[in-house]
Amino acid sequence: MPDTKSCFHKLKNMAEEKDQPVVDVQQTISKAERYIEENKKSLSIIAGAVVLLVGGYFAWTKLYLAPLEEEAQGQMFMAERYFEKDSLNKAINGDGQFLGFKDIADKYNLTSSGNLAHLYLGLSYLHTGKYDDAISELKEYDGDDLMLAPISIGAQGDALSELGKQDEAIEHYLKAAESNKNNFTTPVYLMKAATLYESMAKYTDAVKIYEQLKTDFPEAREGRDVEKYISRAKMKGGIE
Repeated sequence: MPDTKSCFHKLKNMAEEKDQPVVDVQQTISKAERYIEENKKSLSIIAGAVVLLVGGYFAWTKLYLAPLEEEAQGQMFMAERYFEKDSLNKAINGDGQFLGFKDIADKYNLTSSGNLAHLYLGLSYLHTGKYDDAISELKEYDGDDLMLAPISIGAQGDALSELGKQDEAIEHYLKAAESNKNNFTTPVYLMKAATLYESMAKYTDAVKIYEQLKTDFPEAREGRDVEKYISRAKMKGGIE
């Protein structure tokens, strides 16, 4: 014999089924047909707009942006070569035949190569002592690459440090260390932050980061040699 709970659920379900409205399928179809007929012109305009947008996007990406990207990459090749050879003036301004990073960033700003040119240009300015220009260009770089994104932030820290803005530089070093944590850039920028703290006589802060390097990155070059920096900072700061 079914229990009270089971009977209750059966009766409840039956009542709900009984109360459900009956849908007139033919009437619904007729309403839909009438709506389409009455709004045929508007719907045609909407459909045409969608086709136009899709077609425009295809033309933009395939017929304009893709060739522009290929052209930008051709220009970037020589600028990168000059950068690698430390011919930074040619890397920045070009050689008369190929553009430098400055013009590539401007002319091809819609491409990924144009975006990367901002990073290269910022680094070139950094190494030629144009620190304000370096910061401006490095801020323009917009990327999330595992290595390049931290470098962009950390290089701003280098420029700020050269300008005597140590606190801001440390902020950037720590931000760079936190950005896309990895075994290559993270220990580099932690070491830069710790070293700058030590130079500012903030020994407790320096020791904290040195010890983080020792714990989290023992295999990195910065982590392998960090014990001597810990001892030095503790001695200078009278830290037990």
